[in-house]
Amino acid sequence: MSNVQFEELLEAGCHFGHLKRKWNPAMAPYIFMEKNGIHIIDLYKTMGKLDEACNAAKSIARSGRKILFVATKKQAKETVANMVKEVNMPYVTERWPGGMLTNFFTIRKAVKKMSDIDRLIESPQFQNISKRERLQISRERAKLEKNLGSISDLSRLPAAVFIVDIMKEHIALAEARKLAIPTFAIVDTNSDPRTVDYPIPANDDASKSIAVVLKAICDAIREGQAEREMNKDRMEEEIAEMNAENAERENDEENENRDGRRRRVSRKNNE
Repeated sequence: MSNVQFEELLEAGCHFGHLKRKWNPAMAPYIFMEKNGIHIIDLYKTMGKLDEACNAAKSIARSGRKILFVATKKQAKETVANMVKEVNMPYVTERWPGGMLTNFFTIRKAVKKMSDIDRLIESPQFQNISKRERLQISRERAKLEKNLGSISDLSRLPAAVFIVDIMKEHIALAEARKLAIPTFAIVDTNSDPRTVDYPIPANDDASKSIAVVLKAICDAIREGQAEREMNKDRMEEEIAEMNAENAERENDEENENRDGRRRRVSRKNNE
């Protein structure tokens, strides 16, 4: 459950939707009213949906899996990069590389190429090539870093995808749906929430609105990661205790066997 209060959502402007003429009828359940030709989002519905999304994100983080965050619009790029980096999740804030999910093997090859370039730069051989070639290699490395740097640790498909503005990131949404990957998204009044597994009705254009929703999701992920660490420590303690008990039991059995052998030898000698 998120810790976001109604007042926080209100102050961040999460309730401001698009013009009435741009609305998607599927958003009707989440619209409170119309004012001056603009739809106003029902923030109580936002809170309920945000709680659902936070619980799901926490569960994914607790299992040790990854959520890929996608936000290439100007208002969200910096916010997403800063917040998501803190919880060690992959993100895409530049152009979405088509086929990133549906053709994941090719993307992994590009990431491997980036690693190969890193090894080349660190090797003595790099200094032996011409200055022009070094410059070309450095430029290629910078381009790969810009597009793929944040997903370099993503060794397999993500467990879920979080999207800011599904209208702009429709390709990412389509790829996730094709692969049946659960999706989270901030959906504005011009979007279709039925295409998302965990829609969060809110303003997806204001940076403050995006930040308050994203913070709630990242806090939930952080809680899930903390619980995973606690469970891991507890499991290690239980294993250590079990090993100690087994060692003690084996030691007792060995002592009993030794005493039995002594008694048999003593009895044989007496005979």
